[in-house]
Amino acid sequence: MKIAITGATGFIGSHLCRALNREDHQLVQLGRADVRADSARLASQLQNCDAVINLAGENISRRWSEKYMQALYDSRVLTTRALVEAMTRMEQRPGLFISTSAMGDFDSKGRYKESDAPNAGGFFGRLTRDWEQAARQAEAVGVRTLIFRLSLVLGRDGGMMKQLLLPFRLGLGGPIGDGSQPFSWIHIDDLIRAYSYALSHPEMTGIYHLSAPDSTTNLRFARALGQQLHRPVLLPVPLFALKLLFGKGAEALASGQYLIAERLPEAGFHFQYDTLPKALAKITSAP
Repeated sequence: MKIAITGATGFIGSHLCRALNREDHQLVQLGRADVRADSARLASQLQNCDAVINLAGENISRRWSEKYMQALYDSRVLTTRALVEAMTRMEQRPGLFISTSAMGDFDSKGRYKESDAPNAGGFFGRLTRDWEQAARQAEAVGVRTLIFRLSLVLGRDGGMMKQLLLPFRLGLGGPIGDGSQPFSWIHIDDLIRAYSYALSHPEMTGIYHLSAPDSTTNLRFARALGQQLHRPVLLPVPLFALKLLFGKGAEALASGQYLIAERLPEAGFHFQYDTLPKALAKITSAP
């Protein structure tokens, strides 16, 4: 297949591109300048593509200001709108559009399946709803559309684990606050397998939660990681320390959501890393 992909150089994108190359797909990597170009030019780059995968988005693990929050929003919502607008201009459109979303659709109080209505307020709630609404416009022009709501992606070489492994190995790791907040996660290998699975299963459409069945709490995650590394977990991270590092983003980073993935297993997908100890053993093993 010929596949266009945004966000190809990020943590998830780089893993996905390697996997798709191994499967002999032809990739068209779209950078920021490509997406910001006029729709006609972007449409020409999507010409003859069988699928479009949208992974674009600024990194949330930075200090948030009002300006950076706008960049977080624009890099997700405006990029998605640009891709859909380009596809509407095409006579022969890609057959599949897979767009990323996140857990921000929901609050921290319940356990949420794909069939549950989004209920989150605030910045993240608005961002994820606008992000998904932009993606679903592709359905109106006949493009099979999937929205992958990602939980926390665990992998050795990127994301949150890249930041956590050193302090935990030094015995300096711990939960955020009291650690009671929900912690839904997926191993990077299962995440990549889900994208490949969707490419070869044309019956899949709509929203999917990409979350392993072993959702837990932040405290239990911290203890499991400490146990895997044979290190004590003694030092909770206070919220004020997060505020110093991440500004307005501290509250979002300190909260969590429980995602339940019903539709992926219903489609026949099986999680290779279905428990947290299994995932952490893979991540902390020698490369």
